[in-house]
Amino acid sequence: MFDQEQDHRIVVGVDNSDGSAEALRWALAHARLTGATVEAVTAWQVPPMYTYAYGWTPTGIDDAGIIRYAEKTLTETVAQAQSGDDQPVAVTTWVVEGPAAEVLLAAGKGAELMVLGSRGHGAFAGMLLGSVSQHCVQHATCPTVVIPK
Repeated sequence: MFDQEQDHRIVVGVDNSDGSAEALRWALAHARLTGATVEAVTAWQVPPMYTYAYGWTPTGIDDAGIIRYAEKTLTETVAQAQSGDDQPVAVTTWVVEGPAAEVLLAAGKGAELMVLGSRGHGAFAGMLLGSVSQHCVQHATCPTVVIPK
């Protein structure tokens, strides 16, 4: 799935938050300086509590709609981050089902660098460091940069 053959790549977690957009801009600037490529990764999953609390079953959830929305917002975020760039950087986008930290750790295997926002759209938006960023910092197999918002 992820291009782990190419180790001169920067993996960025993008979740449609201001912090992840800032992380993407930072990663693009760093890639421009180092000649790396960027992989912008969005993870998605339906929280189990919604499935059972509201009587939905996994077959009743419109996964295709969630994926289309995630792809659209990821594409828009990348386009906005690259707008006005004289030297555009090659960006590959990935929308992957699964817990964000697990998806990002898998994407980061063999990468030169992982870049994350300090916090995203989680339940505890007031925290200085979000749970996904915290988990990735502790478990990533590549150097990890957290960009404060």
